[in-house]
Amino acid sequence: MHRHRPLVLGLVGIGMVVAAFAIRDGSTDPAPADSALTPPRTTRSTASGTPAAPPAAAPPRPTGDVRIAAVGDIVMGSLPDDLPPDDGASFFDPVDDLLAGDVVLGNLEGTLTYGGPSKCDDNDSPHCFAFHAPPSYSHWLKKAGFTVMNVANNHIDDFGAEGRRETFAALRSAHLPYTGRLGQITVQRVNGLRVAVIGFAPDRGANDLTNLPAAKRLTARAAKMADVVIVTMHAGAEGSDHTHVEPGTEYFLGEDRGDCYRFSRAVIDAGADLVVGSGPHVMRGMEFYKGRLIAYSLGNFSGYKVLGLGGTLSVSGVLHVTLRADGSYVSGRLHPTEIVEPGTPEPGGDGIDLVSGVSEEDFGSHAARISSDGTIRQP
Repeated sequence: MHRHRPLVLGLVGIGMVVAAFAIRDGSTDPAPADSALTPPRTTRSTASGTPAAPPAAAPPRPTGDVRIAAVGDIVMGSLPDDLPPDDGASFFDPVDDLLAGDVVLGNLEGTLTYGGPSKCDDNDSPHCFAFHAPPSYSHWLKKAGFTVMNVANNHIDDFGAEGRRETFAALRSAHLPYTGRLGQITVQRVNGLRVAVIGFAPDRGANDLTNLPAAKRLTARAAKMADVVIVTMHAGAEGSDHTHVEPGTEYFLGEDRGDCYRFSRAVIDAGADLVVGSGPHVMRGMEFYKGRLIAYSLGNFSGYKVLGLGGTLSVSGVLHVTLRADGSYVSGRLHPTEIVEPGTPEPGGDGIDLVSGVSEEDFGSHAARISSDGTIRQP
């Protein structure tokens, strides 16, 4: 990721509970056992031969739809000098009407901490960047409408263990759950439905998207405990020339950034109902696999004074998807947004044309059909 360079190598729900397995940093507590997930017992006879009472009937499965809104990378500035006016209070005002749904998801590209040692302190590489906004900014994310933040990415460790702990504490203080730490499944209750969100990235401390067997196991676990499963991935090579999903493993600056095709299909095979990507800092195409939508990258949603702008780097959008209680696709729409100087989001831009074009080029008969108003239909 470059700063100010044209070629960057670079949810409103109710009742959230978090299930964490092998979780690090003490960031969440285990969820209570869900008796509805207990396998039904078979009828047995008593010692006298009298049949035992049959087990109680299983409760009916919930019905209804889940409305999801998702965006890509979010950077609200970085201390000490690159912070927005009014301390960030109005940062999302131009787009907050788009951040509406039962589940509103974004990728927190950076930390919420006052600092300490940075990963770049002893690194002379021009490609090293460390982002940290004030912990109080978590309340602006909550105010904007987000219901869960993904922290599975290459910037959550910008300020080490202390930076992580302060970031997670800031999110908790705003009552804003997060997902993406190793073994973490975050569950939101929506009108009686359980919606699980899992974040993956090829980075230390995150659910590893390069380990497909482990990713499938965690996704299958989420599918057993929830009605709808959303997977978010921070994957792929970075920069304005990486709008296309490359077959096979993608690399950036020598780092393994995952195989987006194989990963997305693997987690859908394991029970995911929607896959949403970020990481390349540009928007990418969308396709359907087994009736489930994959949005390979939603680009940058904001990048105040720290992310490169111009061309495809400024093209963004808010993805709205409605799923049934069984996870099947009902409808979707891409609302185009753009990043304007010095890095704030506004409605507008060329997101629909860009995503529609690369979808057809990359995925052919599997490509999502995106109309001029952003409506997303299955092929």
